Amino acid sequence: MLTKKIISDILSSFYLDGEKIDIISKGSVKNIVIFDKEIVIDLEVVNPTLKSKNLIKENLHNYLKEHLNNEISLKINFQIASKPIENKIYNPQKKITNISNIIAVSSGKGGVGKSTITSNLAVSLSKMGFNVGILDADIYGPSIPLMFDVQNEKPLAVNIEGKSKMKPIENYGVKILSIGFFTKNDEAVIWRGPMASKALNQMIFDADWGKLDFLLIDLPPGTGDIHLSIMQSLPISGAVVVSTPQTVALSDARKGVSMFKKENINVPVLGIIENMSFFVPKELPENKYYIFGKDGAKNLATDLEIPFLGEIPLIQSVREAGDYGRPASMQENTISENTFNKISKNMLSELLKRNKELPETEIIKITTMSGCSN
Repeated sequence: MLTKKIISDILSSFYLDGEKIDIISKGSVKNIVIFDKEIVIDLEVVNPTLKSKNLIKENLHNYLKEHLNNEISLKINFQIASKPIENKIYNPQKKITNISNIIAVSSGKGGVGKSTITSNLAVSLSKMGFNVGILDADIYGPSIPLMFDVQNEKPLAVNIEGKSKMKPIENYGVKILSIGFFTKNDEAVIWRGPMASKALNQMIFDADWGKLDFLLIDLPPGTGDIHLSIMQSLPISGAVVVSTPQTVALSDARKGVSMFKKENINVPVLGIIENMSFFVPKELPENKYYIFGKDGAKNLATDLEIPFLGEIPLIQSVREAGDYGRPASMQENTISENTFNKISKNMLSELLKRNKELPETEIIKITTMSGCSN
């Protein structure tokens, strides 16, 4: 009677072409199931081509028949071996020692005001006396240059210890680097992942950031390759997730939080910020209109057991300030300034807790597993 152990013992002397370790010792055999004379093997291979898989199946079938001395039926479920993500940005030899805290500002979906919040948090922190920089990592939709009224500027090259470095553009006390400085305003950026990663690599490691207390990274929407590239190249101190109150945005925000909490990523989430929370008309200052829903992000923060950093009303001047290139938190003694100042302080409080209670975030190493085929 065939057993899993009998098949496993036989396979411990079977080698795939060009390999010096048998398929059992190497761990290529993921599972063995036996139904009478039918043998089903889950086998991990490197070569995904049909020709290679057919050859393996033929050789393995003949090998088993030879050792079992009877007729069998063999089925192989092929799995393609995982490979490290091809990522030009990751270089464990490069470190940034002059930046104290790196905070990723993320959103599950576009259009929730992530870049607006990034720019206003940066200005609020700068007004508190911190040295602040922004890395605009939204490769395909950079908007930070417009929000700081520097969209026509170009970073200059400076010589630092014999090496040529990019000097970030500075305005309102915030240092900025963005792919928007190197493209035309009406030009779409049509790059594959490696090209985008190379551009980010240069803006991170080939820039003269100087000494910063905070580097805010304005990530693109979603949970894609750029996010992984950034986290594979920089030790992120913490992440802030931006959402609006409506269900569709909250669903994506939940996925964004989930990404940072993945076991192989494990970036602390400092909290959620709710944008466009409510509208208050000037003629009715006591009335609040919850256009996109009420307390959605606050309830999500409670469900996920992460801090709620605050809510930002739907204020016309915030939109106008971004369009004119002067972040709303620059305005003195306004609701906008007070709101962003309060949220910034809440974020700082959570960051202090994080730095006190948790070890420094490490640069992550991520691999992906491609799908299975028969």
